[in-house]
Amino acid sequence: MVQETEDVHGTATLRCRASNSDLSHEGCAGQGTFPSDSYHLCLETPQQLEPTHDGDGDQIRKLAKAVRTILECVGEDPEREGLRDTPERYAKALLYFTKGYSENAQSLVNSAVFRENYDGLIIVRDIGVFSLCEHHMVPFTGKMHIGYIPDGRILGLSKVARLVEMFSRRLQIQERLTKQVAMAIFDVLKPRGVGVIMESSHLCMVMRGVEKIGSTTTTSYMVGCMRSSAKTRDEFFALLRRG
Repeated sequence: MVQETEDVHGTATLRCRASNSDLSHEGCAGQGTFPSDSYHLCLETPQQLEPTHDGDGDQIRKLAKAVRTILECVGEDPEREGLRDTPERYAKALLYFTKGYSENAQSLVNSAVFRENYDGLIIVRDIGVFSLCEHHMVPFTGKMHIGYIPDGRILGLSKVARLVEMFSRRLQIQERLTKQVAMAIFDVLKPRGVGVIMESSHLCMVMRGVEKIGSTTTTSYMVGCMRSSAKTRDEFFALLRRG
């Protein structure tokens, strides 16, 4: 008999499907390894910023000066009342939007990896995502759904959402963001498989260009038995469809 439990943690929902002889993930055996060059490169980022929780004074001054120049170039007066503090405000906001550059997956996860004899599918769904498109530096927003098959170790639920936030707080494209999250979880946990699906709306398609309001983009990335086992992948998709 199949049992399903559901726990809600903030904005993310965890669904755990208990495994039996019919639902065992036999295709996942031996999937806890993956060629290192398949994931380490995608986690690297050429840019590095200092921690930006309170903002670095020199960074803020440089950014504020650049924003002031932008305002002047579009025909605005940076000294008028409504814009007088905008350069510094935007500088601090941009540093917050990109604070993920100063973080890495191993340090973020820290001690939140726990040994657990559970071999069923774990899904954390509806994780809110806010990021900046690297092409136009305008936002794209959406939700990410993450599933993985443990191999003796599980990850604290809040850390799943924090990994998503870390990679989304950078200049991104949706395709790379989806892959980076999947490979970070695979790198940290060495599970049997990981699957990530992301749905988002891009303001660069709404505010400019084709100007298509309501359009969404969906990306997915599968690793380990989530890629090699159609049965496991289908179970992941089926649970997501059930909502």
